Amino acid sequence: MDLDATLRSRLAPLEPLRLEVADDSARHRGHPGAASGAGHFSLVIVSQHFVGQSRLERHRAVMQRVSDLIPHPLHALAVRAYAPEEFIPS
Repeated sequence: MDLDATLRSRLAPLEPLRLEVADDSARHRGHPGAASGAGHFSLVIVSQHFVGQSRLERHRAVMQRVSDLIPHPLHALAVRAYAPEEFIPS
């Protein structure tokens, strides 16, 4: 399964203005979750849908779209979710 493409597809309904998906699995080699072949990913998502939402509400919006992928094929997902006016590119 192409987890990058799957995550992008699942998060498309949030109409991200920016979506960065990173596969961090290589940094977690030897970790018990990684031993089973499950991936470690992180993402940055910027969406108008997050305006007025708390950090918890934003994470819930993301996780309800991908939670069925956990614990396999996705072991861990770090989420940074922003409203457009909050995001400062690095």
